Amino acid sequence: MHYNCGLISTIRIAILSKQIEVQFNDLEIEGFKNDKQEIYLDGDEKMDDLTSGSDSDYAKYWIDWFLSTKGNEYFCEVDEEYILDRFNLTGLNSEVQHYVQALDLITDSLEEELDDEMREAVEKSARHLYGLIHARFIITSRGLAKMLEKYKKADFGRCPRVLCHNQPLLPVGLSDQPYTKSVKLYCPRCEDIYNPKSTRHASIDGAYYGSTFPHMLFQVYPHLLPPKSNERYIPKIFGFKIHDIAKQHRWQDQQREEQQRRITVVGEGNVNS
Repeated sequence: MHYNCGLISTIRIAILSKQIEVQFNDLEIEGFKNDKQEIYLDGDEKMDDLTSGSDSDYAKYWIDWFLSTKGNEYFCEVDEEYILDRFNLTGLNSEVQHYVQALDLITDSLEEELDDEMREAVEKSARHLYGLIHARFIITSRGLAKMLEKYKKADFGRCPRVLCHNQPLLPVGLSDQPYTKSVKLYCPRCEDIYNPKSTRHASIDGAYYGSTFPHMLFQVYPHLLPPKSNERYIPKIFGFKIHDIAKQHRWQDQQREEQQRRITVVGEGNVNS
């Protein structure tokens, strides 16, 4: 009896300390495992090795790396079309050093060879330029929609005030001028601002979000504005309210009621007119 025994060969190829096993059985590939290569930067920062070669992939290459870097979780992805429209970048060339090279780096079209010192300067400028573009983008309809998704997932954290009941926060700048104030977190329920918990986030320039963004968001999506809570902590000693604080609270209540009365009167006047 004649037996036709197939030859099975196994080839192991090591790529980045990972094994890819390929088995051939009678000239038929039984299995092929291909792990996507990864480039590691600065120890724990990594960037996927995009190999499709399309213009879209290359344009997103630097941005994907930037967004995946620790400390940049507050940023959203600015659309490529927005960046390539030079009208949206009006005036930024005077605010960013090495503007042309930085923009080319962001769009992954930088071709000129740079020495290490110049490369570092261009990368710093690219991060600053992206932040300034980001501030403009997030007050567009497309940018607001992207930041809204992050807000719904509480990517920016939750209000530390107990009586706000874990209300999600939004990033806000106290100034629209770069290098002035770091980013803060705004609570739409108590209408107060807080410092980010992480030192990485606390060092982000507030100009990369601007002073308009959170308020513009609720102008576009008013149904998402949380109701204002009248709850507040009342200090007591052996169960009795402290007189000075109780007096202050009564004054605040009177001011709030008076303000609400004025708003109601103005609203009724607008309806009648």
